[in-house]
Amino acid sequence: MTKKKKRRKSGPGSSFEDIKKSVAALMGKTQEPLSVKQATKRLGIKDRKTKQTVQKILKDFNKKQEEKNWIKRGKGDYYIGKVDFVNPRFAYIIVEGLEEDIYVKAENLLYAFDDDTVKVVLLPSRRGRKPEGKVVEIIERFRDEFVGLMDISGKHGFVIPDFRKMHQDIYIPSHHRNNAQNDDKVLVKITQWPSGDKKPEGKVLEVLGKSGDNEAEIHSIIAEFGLPYKFPEHLERAAKKISDGFTKEEIRTRKDFRDVTTFTIDPEDAKDFDDALSLKKLPNGHWEVGVHIADVTFYVKETTSLNEEAEDRATSVYLVDRTIPMLPERLSNELCSLRPNEDKFTFSTVFELDGNAHVQKEWFGRTIIHSNRRFTYEEAQERIETMEGDYAKEITLLNELALKLKVERFQKGAINFETQEFKFRLDDKGKPLEVIPKVRKDAHKLIEEFMLLANKRVAEFIHNKKGQTRGKTFVYRTHDLPDPEKLNAFSLFAKKFGYQVKMEGAAVSNSINSLIDDIEGKPEQNVLQSLAIRSMAKAKYTTDAEGHFGLAFPHYTHFTSPIRRYPDMMVHRLLQRYLDGGRSVNKEKYEELCKHSSEMEKRAADAERASVKYKQVEFMSTMLGEDFDGLVSGVTEWGIYVELIETKCEGMVRITDLTDDYYDFDPDNYRLLGRDTGNQFMLGDKLRVKVIKTDINRRTIDLELVEQYDKED
Repeated sequence: MTKKKKRRKSGPGSSFEDIKKSVAALMGKTQEPLSVKQATKRLGIKDRKTKQTVQKILKDFNKKQEEKNWIKRGKGDYYIGKVDFVNPRFAYIIVEGLEEDIYVKAENLLYAFDDDTVKVVLLPSRRGRKPEGKVVEIIERFRDEFVGLMDISGKHGFVIPDFRKMHQDIYIPSHHRNNAQNDDKVLVKITQWPSGDKKPEGKVLEVLGKSGDNEAEIHSIIAEFGLPYKFPEHLERAAKKISDGFTKEEIRTRKDFRDVTTFTIDPEDAKDFDDALSLKKLPNGHWEVGVHIADVTFYVKETTSLNEEAEDRATSVYLVDRTIPMLPERLSNELCSLRPNEDKFTFSTVFELDGNAHVQKEWFGRTIIHSNRRFTYEEAQERIETMEGDYAKEITLLNELALKLKVERFQKGAINFETQEFKFRLDDKGKPLEVIPKVRKDAHKLIEEFMLLANKRVAEFIHNKKGQTRGKTFVYRTHDLPDPEKLNAFSLFAKKFGYQVKMEGAAVSNSINSLIDDIEGKPEQNVLQSLAIRSMAKAKYTTDAEGHFGLAFPHYTHFTSPIRRYPDMMVHRLLQRYLDGGRSVNKEKYEELCKHSSEMEKRAADAERASVKYKQVEFMSTMLGEDFDGLVSGVTEWGIYVELIETKCEGMVRITDLTDDYYDFDPDNYRLLGRDTGNQFMLGDKLRVKVIKTDINRRTIDLELVEQYDKED
């Protein structure tokens, strides 16, 4: 009988996991990277295939060991920043003061989520790459509550978050489901953060309703962005107890405008009126124009819980079907609303203007007014166009002065960003029936110019006045110069359409204004305007007395909307303090308040966009299978965004559905380029597309390419 030869083992078990465990055990005994030869010799591995497996495993181990040693030896620079979780594969850490964001792979995030504050260390630099880092500590979690769709399968339940930058489902144990059913929209709180192979774990705090239901979807957006549902009852009670304060003593401290012609001009559906205009002819032929703003801070004292709530909210939020106010209704719609035929306390800027709308004198202070008339924009516009009706003479004259203010503003370099806005007509259940363009006419611009004048002159008064207020801490609204890199990219792109955008000094604003005039009514209008806006810096609140590039004002603030913006309340308090000869306030404290207000303003804008997107998807869900003309509004590595001309809703043609060629993304030219055909899809291209799918939960519209029009079409 022939004896069978024993098969020689080449070392550890032959499966990938077995080899990985053996290499890990070996690496645990050494503090330095090992070569393949060293590792295979110590493990007794001889066959070529297993050596190749070890080589793959070692490459990853050695890289991680090198990073650990790099950090241990203190060679990496530490930074504190916020996570921008781009996609499931990687994130960027945004560090204030660093020119470039730090790239971090998902596996190196230490389970940080989007907007978390983290400590990150730079890893050894690799030639030609952006700085790469590794999160070594989570300093602060930005949020622990998420909204999503309940998905129950057998004994297991998960919440799929609505928030696109949350890339993990949340496991919900059965005893923490709070009676949530499949396809419910729920608010969930994280009870255990992820670790190892474990997903984050949570509990359902509230069932918002069935997916697709208007109330459920809007409430999910409110919860997703951490916005308040309603005011606590004790604040509602506190607001209701506030009296109007119309005592003889208080009225005597104010300048009385009750006998001067005064009116408000607002949208038809407005409920709070926080600004009014007065007009009076002076003996010298000049005009006295009063810009009267609701005196919110007379009613909301700085040390009260109402002020604390307003400070926390920082702004009102305008969703498609509702407003989330900064102040309770007793204040916003009653005490502070400048309703007609009622005496109201205001904080005013009063200007003496000559015939050319040049300011000859100005006055700031607390006043009492009596509005003679409440106009809608449409009613005011009718008087401008026909010069007929009550107060037609006053409105027409104010419009003439406003037009002169506007001309002067643009002569000094203001940029004319007039983007087209739309709104939905909804039925009584919130279902969108129609998309309606918002038309801006002279009546809108009349109000805007006088609000800009008031904001500008208050800021300049504080900054420029010698002695009493100069150099004192104040709240400014600033807008930095455009990012040169973004502006250059925009200039190169505009050039492809035959437009020149100059890159230096005051020529930038004049050049952009010329471009905006030239593209009006052309197919590329929306695309170029959108890109021009994206190339600009973001406006923000700060105590630094810097200028506003977009408006071409050396100093600017927000004074005119204290019912809906907390920075305006801060401005009112500071202005009165300095008018009274008070000392400067703590700069650091107010800078923190400015930063918070800027962040809340961004959050509100994101929530507003989310509600619009939801209604767009809901509106287009009734048009599946229909064809529309559209313009390419965005180009990415995963497809092209198309804005439908008729409905102004935006959807995507996925790159995987472009089957006539293999397309590469060319980010420098904002295009997809076919490898074989040379065909390209660029911003501004006109396409014929079909609506093939809508997804309420993801707020997406999927489109299919029907036809690509020739460029001259």
